[in-house]
Amino acid sequence: MSRRCSQLNLADRRRLYHFVERRVPINEMARQLGRHRSTIYREIRRNTFHDRELPEYSGYFPTVADDIRKERRRRLRKLMRHPQLRELIIEQLKALWSPEQIAGRLLADGVSAVRVCTETIYRFIYGKEDYALELFRHLPEGRRKRRPRRLTDRWLPPLWAEFANQI
Repeated sequence: MSRRCSQLNLADRRRLYHFVERRVPINEMARQLGRHRSTIYREIRRNTFHDRELPEYSGYFPTVADDIRKERRRRLRKLMRHPQLRELIIEQLKALWSPEQIAGRLLADGVSAVRVCTETIYRFIYGKEDYALELFRHLPEGRRKRRPRRLTDRWLPPLWAEFANQI
C-alpha cells in the first residue's frame, strides 16, 4: 500500500487505538495504515489523553484524539485573535506594502507584542476566510492564486535540462 499525505480520520484513529493496545511496533502500524511512521509518532504524542489525578485513565483513545484534533483546528488564527494587528496589516497592504515590508517594519518598530512573519500574512491574504477582501490585488504581482512556496522535485529535471541547453 502506498503512503498518502492526508490527515487521519476517526476510522484510522480507531485502528491505531487497537494497535496501541496490542503494542504493535510503530513501523507495523504505519505500514497497516499506509502512513509514514513519523505521522503515527506525531499522532500518538499530540493526541494522547493525560489525566494527572487518575493516571490509570491516561492513554490514547480514538474519540478523545479526534476531539483534541478538532479543538486544535478550531483555534483562531493569529490575525483573528488580534483584531488591531489585523486592521494594521490590512491598512499597510492597501498602502501597497509587501508582506515582507510589513513583517519587517512590525518587528523593527516593536508596534505589536505579537510577532508576525511573512508567511502568516500570505496565509491571511489567500486564506478561505479572508479571500473575499481581495487583498491579493494590493500585492506587487496581484495574483489571484498563490504560487507554490518552493520548487518541488518534479520541476527540477526540466529546469536542469533547460540550463544544460543554455551552456
